[in-house]
Amino acid sequence: QVQLVESGGGLVQPGGSLRLSCAASGSIFSINAMGWYRRAPGKERELVATITSGASTNYADSVKGRFTISRDNAKSTVYLQMNSLKPEDTAVYYCNANLRARNWATAYNYWGQGTQVTVSS
Repeated sequence: QVQLVESGGGLVQPGGSLRLSCAASGSIFSINAMGWYRRAPGKERELVATITSGASTNYADSVKGRFTISRDNAKSTVYLQMNSLKPEDTAVYYCNANLRARNWATAYNYWGQGTQVTVSS
């Protein structure tokens, strides 16, 4: 069984910083891309940032220059460093990993349970 467990959300003032972590665990054979998505109240889920196994990154325009995604392959963990946070960054943030579990021939997308980020004064 594969699990993605997120941590690091919370309440922060505008202009502040937070670092999200997401660790994949279980019977994993390999991990391809990992990423972060978010869903704000009343809105659709949107991509925040992704990172490939080779460390190529992609960001939503709204977070470019403020957020940085990184990963530690040895720990099967992806991070999201969020700086200069704005109230419009308030959302539930979800971790995503495209990975192949042991004894499976195909990779699938797995999701974490979500962590709340609230930016407010």
